[in-house]
Amino acid sequence: MFGSVLKTINISTEYIVDSFPVPICDNIRISRCRIVNSEDYRGYIASKKRYFYGIRVHILATSDGIPVELSFLPGEANDVRGLDVLCMDLPSNSYVYGDGAYTDYDIEDIMKETDNVNLDPLRKKNSLRYDEPAIRSYKKLTRKYIETVFSVISSYLPKWIHAVTLKGFLLKVCLFVFAYTLDKAFL
Repeated sequence: MFGSVLKTINISTEYIVDSFPVPICDNIRISRCRIVNSEDYRGYIASKKRYFYGIRVHILATSDGIPVELSFLPGEANDVRGLDVLCMDLPSNSYVYGDGAYTDYDIEDIMKETDNVNLDPLRKKNSLRYDEPAIRSYKKLTRKYIETVFSVISSYLPKWIHAVTLKGFLLKVCLFVFAYTLDKAFL
């Protein structure tokens, strides 16, 4: 509900989608973790070249960096799977920018036909739908902003989150993202 209010007051029709990992515990403590006991929660952070045991938070944010939707998936989930979970209730003729991991031509076509929303990920070099250099540089510039948003949200998170259940852990992560949203949108 709060996200829909933020979508209506958003002047721009550009949105950014991406995900970031939130570890539940260190790799060395996986066997003793009581919150979750599944290999589904073991993910890989390519930028750090290390594995983690936790969740991926998928966020849809405005071009100003204000989160309007979020979803949680196990750590092994890829970004395209995150697109299926997000509601994506956006105004008509909106543009959603993502990184190269969000390249799925079927989902792009379905979103364009049904919702009139343009999913426009940063194309890989071997992509069938290649972007022109000016569009590619604009997408790169837009994409850098979401990484800054994630670093600020990560700074809101403590070094470790104490929780007894998975629902409690997700609630705490959701509240940290909500605190960032309030701070960014209204303060």
